[in-house]
Amino acid sequence: MKKPTFVISAAALGLVAVAVFLGLRPGNDPVAAVQTVTVATTDSPSLARLGSQQVSPQELKDLLATLAPEVRQQMRGNRAALEGWIRARLAEKAVLEQADAQGWRQRPEVERQTRAATEQIVFRDYLQSVSQVPAGYPGEEELKQAYEAGKANWVTPALYRVSQIFLAATEPQTVEAVRRQAAELSKKAQAAPADFAALASRFSQDRASAERGGDSGLQPLQQLVPTVREAVARLKVGAVSEPVQSAAGFHVIKLTEQQPPREATLDEVRERLTQALRAQRQEQIAKAYLDGMLDTATLSIDGAQLSKVLEDAL
Repeated sequence: MKKPTFVISAAALGLVAVAVFLGLRPGNDPVAAVQTVTVATTDSPSLARLGSQQVSPQELKDLLATLAPEVRQQMRGNRAALEGWIRARLAEKAVLEQADAQGWRQRPEVERQTRAATEQIVFRDYLQSVSQVPAGYPGEEELKQAYEAGKANWVTPALYRVSQIFLAATEPQTVEAVRRQAAELSKKAQAAPADFAALASRFSQDRASAERGGDSGLQPLQQLVPTVREAVARLKVGAVSEPVQSAAGFHVIKLTEQQPPREATLDEVRERLTQALRAQRQEQIAKAYLDGMLDTATLSIDGAQLSKVLEDAL
């Protein structure tokens, strides 16, 4: 999503991308170690290069494939987040090159962890292959039963239709001037709320919503930027806010509609419920398969050896 909109910022998407691909924890981001990323030209098969390291287009495609559809859609339009991932990936490759130069992969503890990780990958992949859920599961009747059984849990949150006039203010020297302009637009909109759409179309720098008179659609509060969320929560339908500052700039907000929480219909939760039931069934099939493996031969555990291992470990 573009920078001025409310749902997920470029920085947040960047962190999502890096965390998904690299498994990083906060504070372990290697991006700062990379000073320059040269994006490859059309004559090169690489997407980006750093010294001898490169990122291929396929690597980025593989990353996008691991993300939830809604996050993937936002990533496609978020160059800052994608370039952040490219930097992090190149940093990772540079570190691995240094480690390989020092024979790190051959260290006994690394080899043990590598073997263990490989075994887990093979185990999970094979177990998944032998515990496939039939294509037609769940059927309509199973879906209805599961929906009725957990109906109280299928609740859609309150939804808010918000319109905005957004003015970008990322440079310190422009903040006060933009603040004054936002205050002037807020005053005009508060005096004549019916003119809000015209003001948004003319002045808002979030062009996607400006084309709709500032309308950003129905969404729950949790999807809004925190400062905007707080302002919306205080507004009555039809009211216009004072200027609200976010990291991207200033927002003048109008709450045009509010829908209370309600029970979701079966059609609204059909996809999520289907995925949950299929995951549950696959887990049951996998457990039955493992239990069957244990039943095919006589199981014996050497109690003395077990005790000795525990004593040595302690």
